Amino acid sequence: MPQIPAPVATIGLLLMSNVFMTFAWYGHLKFKAAPLITVILVSWGIAFFEYVLQVPANRIGHGSFSAAQLKTIQEVITLSVFVVFSATYLGESIRWNHLLGFAFIALGAFFIFKEWT
Repeated sequence: MPQIPAPVATIGLLLMSNVFMTFAWYGHLKFKAAPLITVILVSWGIAFFEYVLQVPANRIGHGSFSAAQLKTIQEVITLSVFVVFSATYLGESIRWNHLLGFAFIALGAFFIFKEWT
């Protein structure tokens, strides 16, 4: 079985971990009648799986990426997952100002990854 390159494995694990974390943080918004303690416990349960993926992603990726680059990848993936989640699961529209703000964050990612001499 061929080994998955570290950058590919890192990004794949971060993508999957973000799906879990987005549901842990925001999935309960559709269940406002549920008791707060219930949604907290369910969210912690979901977040466990986020950590099961996140920790190995960072361990595998560190070396191919710096810690700052890993965090930047995480944030860009988080916003990407959130846009899809917000529109599909929560039914909220994504407006131009949201996209502009995300574009500025992507610009920040450019500066993190750019090798300056």
